[in-house]
Amino acid sequence: MRLTMYTDFSLRILLYLGTKERSERSTIQEISDAYNISKNHLVKVAHELGKAGYIETVRGRGGGIRLAHAPEAINIGEVIRRMEDDFHLVECFNPAGNQCPITPVCGLKGVLGRALNAYLQVLDEYTLEDLLVNKNGLKMILQQQNA
Repeated sequence: MRLTMYTDFSLRILLYLGTKERSERSTIQEISDAYNISKNHLVKVAHELGKAGYIETVRGRGGGIRLAHAPEAINIGEVIRRMEDDFHLVECFNPAGNQCPITPVCGLKGVLGRALNAYLQVLDEYTLEDLLVNKNGLKMILQQQNA
């Protein structure tokens, strides 16, 4: 299973914001510089994270983004389900586009379906807080990137 870059960037934004105090705002530019990734990509991702209720966005002078909830209230499995556009591991997972002739007798879909469910179940066991176990080290590295 491979997550999209969109989901990867979503998790990176949340991790970055998780290193800050809840009242502290960060800019997309700061985050872009810290990870050395496109600001334009991050703007789209941050917009979606805001629509999903994971972050708060404030426009204008003194604006920025921050977590909308405490890190322990942000479930990683939920974030990934929300940010991924689909979980079509193979063609037969997409009923609208499935052209595979062996679908009616193939056991692969069931096995991959179980594996996907197990994958998501493990992710459901973690919150953003769990990923911030070395918060100080993470904060230090991200700040060095901005220097």
